[in-house]
Amino acid sequence: MNEIWRTTATIVALVGVLLEFGCSGEDASEKAKRGSGASQSLSGRLVLTGSSSMAPMVAEMGMRFHLQHPGVEVVVEAGGSPRGIKDIRQGNCDIGMVSRVLKDDEKDLLGFPIARDGVCMIVHRDNPVETLTEQQVVDIYTGKVTNWKEVGGNDIPVFVISRTPERRPSMELFMNYFKIQYADIKGHQAAVDNPEAIDAVAGNPAGIVPVSVGEAQRMAGKGVPIRALPVGGVEANNQNVRNGNFPISRSLNLVTKELPTGLARAFIEFALSSQVTDIVWKYDMVPYLD
Repeated sequence: MNEIWRTTATIVALVGVLLEFGCSGEDASEKAKRGSGASQSLSGRLVLTGSSSMAPMVAEMGMRFHLQHPGVEVVVEAGGSPRGIKDIRQGNCDIGMVSRVLKDDEKDLLGFPIARDGVCMIVHRDNPVETLTEQQVVDIYTGKVTNWKEVGGNDIPVFVISRTPERRPSMELFMNYFKIQYADIKGHQAAVDNPEAIDAVAGNPAGIVPVSVGEAQRMAGKGVPIRALPVGGVEANNQNVRNGNFPISRSLNLVTKELPTGLARAFIEFALSSQVTDIVWKYDMVPYLD
């Protein structure tokens, strides 16, 4: 079942401009600068759906809205980035949450990156393997390496955890980077979202799965027995995602069907502002700007 966060909130005064980023670069924000602004006394209901990686962070942003101006109901529902795209196109939400860059066939939509995240491989904390080459990752996921001893680990079969569906952004980013086709993956278990994937590895010393860097770092910090592996010699942590050094990274976007106005615009401006930077860091994401 999708996690649902419901908070009551209102929107702060206009920041002045939506920052200089958009769904495919600068276009969306440049348009937004020309869009109509939102009243400081807004009321109504704002629905956001999509990325499970973004949902807890965006929900807390809604809670902060509530502390400032009670009056607008903000509903945040997870379900994956594909849901965010589908819902915004079908008019089932006001803003979609999409944890990847919009594709060529999605350029009818406008996206505003509010943070960055990376995707890394995680293994159980007790797994002695400290790093894997890119070829070793490919060989593990295509079934050429089937025992951890082949890559310097214990004599135990590798338990490959895949992500489903195929187009889930974490898995898509993983496949694009390692140039693996979904049909070639030899998985033993499928996990839908980050929590399920992390739980699968935490409960299996032989497991391996790609998850978001922010979620992995957050859960490891809470004592969950997982460990993120470096990619290309770069440690999988927030700092390396922020400074652009981490090879597998993505933008976390709020997406609208048209130029945002009123409540939607005010929410996006708030999410792009310094008023929520601490929230972004709290969820181990990386603010798009200082």
